[in-house]
Amino acid sequence: MIRRLLAVLALLFAPAAHAAELTLAEVLRSSAAHAPQVLEAMARQRSADARALSAQGQFDLVFDADAQARALGFYDGSFADVKATRPLTTNGGQVYTGYRLSTGSFPTYEGKSITNQLGEFRVGAVFSLLRDRAIDERRGRLELAQGDIDLAALDRDMIAIGVQRRAIEAWQQWVAAGLRVATLRELYDLAEQRQASIDRQIELGARPAILSTENRQNIVRRQALLVRAEQDLTLFANALSLFLRDDLGRPVVPAPARLPATMPAGVTPRLIDRAEAMAGRPDIKALLARIDQNGVRAALAQNELRPRLDFRVEGSKDIGPGSPVRTPAEALIGLRFSLPLEQRAARGRIAEVAAEQDALGHRLRLLEDQIGVEIANLRTQMDGAERLAELATSEAALSRRMAEAERRRYALGASDFLVVNLREEALADATIREIDAQYRSAAARAELVAAMADRDQLML
Repeated sequence: MIRRLLAVLALLFAPAAHAAELTLAEVLRSSAAHAPQVLEAMARQRSADARALSAQGQFDLVFDADAQARALGFYDGSFADVKATRPLTTNGGQVYTGYRLSTGSFPTYEGKSITNQLGEFRVGAVFSLLRDRAIDERRGRLELAQGDIDLAALDRDMIAIGVQRRAIEAWQQWVAAGLRVATLRELYDLAEQRQASIDRQIELGARPAILSTENRQNIVRRQALLVRAEQDLTLFANALSLFLRDDLGRPVVPAPARLPATMPAGVTPRLIDRAEAMAGRPDIKALLARIDQNGVRAALAQNELRPRLDFRVEGSKDIGPGSPVRTPAEALIGLRFSLPLEQRAARGRIAEVAAEQDALGHRLRLLEDQIGVEIANLRTQMDGAERLAELATSEAALSRRMAEAERRRYALGASDFLVVNLREEALADATIREIDAQYRSAAARAELVAAMADRDQLML
């Protein structure tokens, strides 16, 4: 019976005893794969890919068919015409091929509709020599759509970096809250353990009875601090569950058994210069991509100022019995010219795009300056926080030595309850200050890593 009871107890407590410590890497991997904000940004990126595919559709092969027959009248001619057209990707023109066939009689003014008995095949091309030569509306839309793909990817990166930064912060707050609970629980346990000793000494007449009441008051005060800290730990665990998720993307609230014993260092910023830090920032890249897109719009506006001069070449051949006039192969070349006499719309668009380009340039300079100042300030904060953490650790170590020495003196009767209580509470305060300083140091490092967009440290 006893053996069975021990086996049941072992099964009940085995999960808590063997709960793996929750590491920052596990949290970051989970948030990068399952955070809804990241998944939403990825969906928007797929939407941008779809818009680019739609823009590529402007260069699809187009099939046209036309048929006509006379139902009434002196002439009974009918004809059918089919044509396939492919826009050029390097010029505003197009290439085409077609076939037409006619039967019956036609009036002389519709002589172009007449073909030999087996019809006419033709092939031709149109090339833009001035307007639409370097860029046209189709190619401009495609370039803008491809720029939107880059912007969507950069937007996903910015969102992912923000999510990972908040995931690090949530994990650090949860760990710091757990360490505060452990510190206050140790303080509470000391008062509980001392109560039994005080009660025995009162029974022996070695201590006044009021000392028991005073210690119980101390127990209640410490228990209240512990309850408040445990409440904070639960709140931070719930906040962390927004980033810690299972394979199905459902939030997982971490158990207190998975808390680390000490505050881990977390992420470590790399030593890089300003230029390298700027090159890795997705917001800088996004602004540069918008400047490139605006350059495409400027090219489109400049294109509208140019006159249109198109060169056309076509070859055709009638097949089968028919007029000997139509039987030989034919070749046709031609030019088409047009010039808008007023260009107010184009000039207005050029001025608008130039102003936007100027505004984007100023915004880029401001953003670069802001990022430079941000990184410099974060480095200063990180160095200061690390120094303060070292001092807080030294203070906590000294407070622990003082508290342990005072407890030994109290056990030997060389100290009183008030002094021991003050030493223990001073130790708890110093330990919590150490935890807070270590948290601020780790948070400053994480802020700097996020500011430098270090994808490796953020596990992106």
